[in-house]
Amino acid sequence: MSSVCTLTGIIKSKYFLVEMPQFEDTASQSNSSLKKQRNRSIFCTLFCCFRNYNAEPPATNSTLPPPVEENGSPPKPPAKYLLPEMKISDYGRKCVVIDLDETLVHSSFKPISNADFIVPVEIDGTVHQVYVLKRPHVDEFLQKMGELFECVLFTASLAKYADPVADLLDQWGVFRARLFRESCVFHRGNYVKDLSRLGRELNNVIIVDNSPASYIFHPENAVPVQSWFDDMNDTELLDLLPFFEGLSKEDEVYGVLQNFRSR
Repeated sequence: MSSVCTLTGIIKSKYFLVEMPQFEDTASQSNSSLKKQRNRSIFCTLFCCFRNYNAEPPATNSTLPPPVEENGSPPKPPAKYLLPEMKISDYGRKCVVIDLDETLVHSSFKPISNADFIVPVEIDGTVHQVYVLKRPHVDEFLQKMGELFECVLFTASLAKYADPVADLLDQWGVFRARLFRESCVFHRGNYVKDLSRLGRELNNVIIVDNSPASYIFHPENAVPVQSWFDDMNDTELLDLLPFFEGLSKEDEVYGVLQNFRSR
């Protein structure tokens, strides 16, 4: 499935499109179109994540990474796992991988009057201002998740954008690690988060993400959430907390997550 880059609203594929003014004359329309294409390319390079929702998941294995195509060739086994050894304080906890864009925040290059953060990002020698809105109840959600789990931020966006956003968002040090686009597997046109590369037992790993393509290798580990843009009445993060409190006490995640998704 192809998708269009959007700037004013990140759709499921998490692409951005710059809104440009409409001109009546043909020449102006042509110039506007060229500007759109250039800006679209720049912003997609920074933010793009997932495009194809029809790719079939490969067979999974509990001990070895699945045989995934990576830019047309089988991926090499990782020299080391993506995560460092678990901290002593996290022993016995499950690992929760949490997405950033449209899960915890919404970002735009278009000025937002009520932005929680404004993050300068350099792209091709030009500094752009990124306006970031926090999803309602994200602070409470992160603090509680940090008490219950080993939390990891995993985004397909570039670190030059996502890292400063995470600095402002996570004031409590909830994220034990941060993973960015270079930690994804490029599979059939998508940046996929391969949970088998984390270095954690898969039956104790959960991924919280609004994009199904991001966990196509491990859908059985997913807690899907609705994409969020600007609805300040949204309560999904708050509503999920009782579920996660119960999940933190379970021996393994698969049965509980299957029941959750079936609802």
